[in-house]
Amino acid sequence: MARRDDTLHLGAFLYPGGHHVAAWRHPDATAAAGTDAAHYRHLAQVAEAAKFDLIFLADGVSIRGDDIDALSRTATRYVGQFEPLTLLSHLSAVTERIGLVATASTTYNEPFHVARKFASLDHLSGGRAGWNLVTSADEREAWNFGRDAHLAHARRYARAAEFVDVVTGLWDTYEDDAFVRDKDEGLFFDPGKLHVLGHRGEHFSVRGPLNVPRPPQGHPVVVQAGSSEAGKALAARTAEVIFTAQVTLEDAVAFYADVKGRLPRHGRAPDELKIMPGAMPFLGRTRDEAQTKYDAMQALVHPVVGRSLLERMLGVDLSGYPEDGPVPDVPETNGGKSRQALLVALARRENLSIRDLYLRIAGARGHWTLVGTAQDVADALQERFEAYGADGFNIMPPVLPTGLDDVATLLIPELQRRGLFRTEYAGRTLREHLGLRRPPHRVHAAPEREAAE
Repeated sequence: MARRDDTLHLGAFLYPGGHHVAAWRHPDATAAAGTDAAHYRHLAQVAEAAKFDLIFLADGVSIRGDDIDALSRTATRYVGQFEPLTLLSHLSAVTERIGLVATASTTYNEPFHVARKFASLDHLSGGRAGWNLVTSADEREAWNFGRDAHLAHARRYARAAEFVDVVTGLWDTYEDDAFVRDKDEGLFFDPGKLHVLGHRGEHFSVRGPLNVPRPPQGHPVVVQAGSSEAGKALAARTAEVIFTAQVTLEDAVAFYADVKGRLPRHGRAPDELKIMPGAMPFLGRTRDEAQTKYDAMQALVHPVVGRSLLERMLGVDLSGYPEDGPVPDVPETNGGKSRQALLVALARRENLSIRDLYLRIAGARGHWTLVGTAQDVADALQERFEAYGADGFNIMPPVLPTGLDDVATLLIPELQRRGLFRTEYAGRTLREHLGLRRPPHRVHAAPEREAAE
């Protein structure tokens, strides 16, 4: 499979105190990181100095997990953090080049809101915005939006498919040169270059027009997190970056070939979609130092939190099963189907108990965990990149800020030494960093498609 890019793309996935479920308890962590603006400013500037393609922020519109009781309150951490678009708007003012990607759910938002907010962020940042499209997987989110139960998985994806079409249509409300702002003639914009969407579909009725000019990138970069069959189908048609989770090289290569192989059906080339799996590195100057960091973090996992995390990701109550017994057969979840399948396969492949499995995923939640020196980790990333298992990686520091500092001072220089990562930014927009074309306005894209046919 041909690839135009010969270097890795890297995202800095920032989770308040770090990605490990026990990160906030670590001595190096900022316990109140989720609402500490100075903490995020520091992380964004470290990531930009290291020349990361982008900052990535996850989001959820509920408190995650059932581990909120008298026993576990001292161990729970997923409470109290900024809304991501608000935070990225702040970070856009203290950075210049790095991309800014935030999560917004298609299940509990409306397309006009999402289109307007991300268009605004793209203007504020000079063309650095990206939208991580997700279909909410957590049942608890339904309770905050007038529902007693979550929408079914298939319906969530049907809604998402229409949602993204409405959002991109709204971003094309105005042509790029519509706003002439001619004071002498009294002409603010050319009405012939305004296009009212007028959408009526199964899930949405959105007339438009959007009240924000076309974004500097044309469209903010569309990212998707989801690897189920429905997720892959949606990504092949609409996504430009996929954040995914594969633990083994074999699975990564298979996923890469599967998704890239779907693109021609939608008239897309393989390089129009970048696959960036999550990777959590525990880095040390020696292997013993890296292993000590990993072991110290694992020792902080509270059993109630570990079990609750596993229950949420499997979509099943495990209270009736012994922790040192095998992971039971579980019914198909209405939550994250691909993550459930990944974890069950891992448990079966390695004969893991419930306790073994929650300790295994406590750090990266099913993503790839690497423990070793910068050379060890670079070897693993290079192998996966060169085997066509990834176009890059969304780096998930286990604890912040020190985990990101380790990546910036140990891993990035090693990747640069191998010629696998940039030493300077070549462009100013997120699309330029990722090697993605700027989409033409749809009124100009139609003749291009006809000519191609």
